[in-house]
Amino acid sequence: MPNTPHANIATADALTLLLHNQHAIAAAIEELSLWVRLQGEPVVHLNVMTALKTIDKNAAAISAEIYKLRQ
Repeated sequence: MPNTPHANIATADALTLLLHNQHAIAAAIEELSLWVRLQGEPVVHLNVMTALKTIDKNAAAISAEIYKLRQ
C-alpha cells in the first residue's frame, strides 16, 4: 500500500478495529480467569493475569503507532 494520507488512515482504521477486538478478547479472558479463581485455581488466575499485562503493554504500543499513522 502506498504511503499516502488516505492509505495511512485506512491502515489506522484497520489497526483500530483489531485493537478493539484485542480489548474485547482480553476482557472475556479476564472474566473467565476470575471464574477460574473462584473455582479454587489461584495459580491459573495469576498466570492469566500476567499474560493480560503483556496484552495491555502491547495495546499501548499499538495505540501509539495508530496515533502516528493518523497524523
